[in-house]
Amino acid sequence: MRLTVRTVATALALGFAVYFVARALWWIQTPALPLLMLVAIALYVAVVVIAVLADATRRVRMPLWAGILAMIAAYAIPGMVSFALDPQHRAAPFATTYIGALGLLAVVCVVRRRFVIGWIVLGELAIASSSFLGVLVALELGLVGSIMWVVVAQLLVLFWDRAIADTERLAGIQRAVSAWHATQQVRQRERRLRTQYALAVAGPVLSRTVAAHGMLTDEERLSARLAEGRLRDELRGASLLNDAVRTAIEAARRRGVAVTVFDEGGFDGVDEQRRGEIRDELASVLTGVEEGRVIIRAAHDPNVAVTVVGRAAGGNSSDEDSVSLWHEIPRIAAASGAAESSAARDSSPAGGGEAGGEGPR
Repeated sequence: MRLTVRTVATALALGFAVYFVARALWWIQTPALPLLMLVAIALYVAVVVIAVLADATRRVRMPLWAGILAMIAAYAIPGMVSFALDPQHRAAPFATTYIGALGLLAVVCVVRRRFVIGWIVLGELAIASSSFLGVLVALELGLVGSIMWVVVAQLLVLFWDRAIADTERLAGIQRAVSAWHATQQVRQRERRLRTQYALAVAGPVLSRTVAAHGMLTDEERLSARLAEGRLRDELRGASLLNDAVRTAIEAARRRGVAVTVFDEGGFDGVDEQRRGEIRDELASVLTGVEEGRVIIRAAHDPNVAVTVVGRAAGGNSSDEDSVSLWHEIPRIAAASGAAESSAARDSSPAGGGEAGGEGPR
């Protein structure tokens, strides 16, 4: 059997309860009403067991009905014990056992997070014992100890709850730190891959440039410009790229199209399957571009993941009529009707000119 704080606390509570019951049964003088005395002891045993075990496997907080039962018992037991004894025997050791016993019941209520009920039980005990024994006698015979028990239990519970809250907060910080380390490891791995890719792309071009002392043929100059563009794409918008998009961008550049890629977080929150669909759509859009300049931007937007803007050759940035392409790829796959509408807008010059005034997202 594995020991936990709860099992140890339960065992201690039940052990003290058995001790008080044994003391109450150790009669030095026979009570005037022994049956009433036994009923009081049985009531205490039942209430303590209920207070300790009621719903304890599912939650720490005591059920309200068990707390009400504890308050009723704390009100009834001192009177039952006192009326079962002759007045001259009410201060006997076995007769005053209820002071410690009800103090234990108040501690159980406090430990099980019924603070108000625990203090009510203690108040009922103090009033009843002072009424039947006198204030000073009750204090001498265990009331001070019961009060101290409840105070200490209250403080321990408060400190314990605070320690649990601090532990949970530290655990959350540790999880955040672990996630940050994992993110950094992923980024480092991505940087290594990007570096390897840059060396693979630019290495041969740079070697050829150095070997030729900068005297390159037209084909070699084109290869150098394409390599430079690929490096910029990997640095500015790697999440937008796959093999199909890279191939489409390179083919567009070979046709004389100036392609610029910007990734500003448009893929944040988009699942991997949808990302693949967006990249495939982007590659198909770029396939039809013949000349001019194309800007691909993935900006933070609740609806649009990627915006593709194409401007005709020779147009300036303030001329709306120079916009020859405006295509928006939604974050969530659009319905067939919406897709047809979007396709119609992409092919409409009026729609392109209207959007061009806003600029790419």
